[in-house]
Amino acid sequence: MHKQCKMESPVDTLPVDKSKRNTLTTIAKGVALGTSILHAPYVFARNKLTLRVLGTHVTLQEPLRQRAMSDLGIDIKFEPKGSPGVLQRGLLAPESFDIYEQWSNSIRPLWRNGSIQPIETKRIAQWDEINSLCKTGKVTPSAKYGAGDAPFKIVNIQKDGTLGSEQTGQVSFLPYVHNVDSFGYNTNEIDKGIAYKTESWGWLLDSKYRGKVGIINDPTIGLFDLALAADASGMLKFADIGNITTNELDRLFDLLIDLKHQQHFGGFWNSVPESVEFMRTGRVNIESMFSPAVSSLNGQNVPVTFAAPKEGYRGWHGVMCLSSRSQGRRKDMAYEYMNWWLSGWPGAFIARQGYYISNPQRSSSYLEQSEWDYWYNGKPAGQPLKGPDGNISVQRGQVRSGGSYTDRFSNVAVWNTAMPTYDYTLQKWYEFISS
Repeated sequence: MHKQCKMESPVDTLPVDKSKRNTLTTIAKGVALGTSILHAPYVFARNKLTLRVLGTHVTLQEPLRQRAMSDLGIDIKFEPKGSPGVLQRGLLAPESFDIYEQWSNSIRPLWRNGSIQPIETKRIAQWDEINSLCKTGKVTPSAKYGAGDAPFKIVNIQKDGTLGSEQTGQVSFLPYVHNVDSFGYNTNEIDKGIAYKTESWGWLLDSKYRGKVGIINDPTIGLFDLALAADASGMLKFADIGNITTNELDRLFDLLIDLKHQQHFGGFWNSVPESVEFMRTGRVNIESMFSPAVSSLNGQNVPVTFAAPKEGYRGWHGVMCLSSRSQGRRKDMAYEYMNWWLSGWPGAFIARQGYYISNPQRSSSYLEQSEWDYWYNGKPAGQPLKGPDGNISVQRGQVRSGGSYTDRFSNVAVWNTAMPTYDYTLQKWYEFISS
């Protein structure tokens, strides 16, 4: 970590407090004898209501549901879907869920549609711990904001009801899980590149990989992967890649449809498990990827590297939203669940699949020093590290692609964004997929 950035970094290289961990372990062992002190702030009387959480496979994982129910003393139902299906349900049926979990590119459509309601920051116990990424837009003064809908631009609800950067005490989403995305590639088939130097988005459109390229089937995510690839390869240039014009979209999709007819793409995946299957079976050798998929494949001894493109990452921020129809006890339960996500253990769980939490220091006591150093500080793994599934996903001495949290979030090229051309983008995307 650069010395000049040290005081500004939200996750400076700090030792994990071992005595604190030992204390927490002792407390946890006492659960069987009575109410755990550790969980006391989150324990509420069980009732017949069930908290309904709609989201993707990224965060709606069974170990998280079980732990949340145990800690909170409430019933929780997870409904995971692929990204397009989650947004469709969010727009069409806000009465069918209490909590919506997806990515920041869904915020503008959800807010315009009236599907979500304001979240009061005074009801978020750890709000002051949330780092600067969603508050000022930068993790260090020298970091790039990134094009498009950087989260700080859309998290705060302004006095006139629009979304903006001025902090008002009301937010459109709870900042929690986030990461930078790129693509993964099988190093048994593709020579390993150098982070930030030779790895490039342009690889996705390189003819040498024809027939073995996978893309996420999502018009607000896959679009940017392909736009970054077209720009990096020199096939097209965009005036503002976070706000692509209709004319630029026409040119981009003419190019993509032509490549599709040449059978350049090996498939379009709809969920993280499907992306794992694409790579595991050899259907593709390079594809749009999310970090949990890379972790899963490495745990299955499939040597996939998560690229650190020289052009910069596509950034995303997880959003936890409150349904506009949620009231009374359901609304209270939703706040309890949101607070639970910032309580420490959940952040440590998702760190092991390569994701970050907005208040990382609270999760440090739940991670071994070697895990903290690898996932957050960009240091070589001091020992083999396990993923959330219990399989070894990181070998001793391995360094995380892209380096530390600060390094990675200083190099965001564009954020997942619902552009003003959103409706037109949907039309063009489905023409492309069905061509």
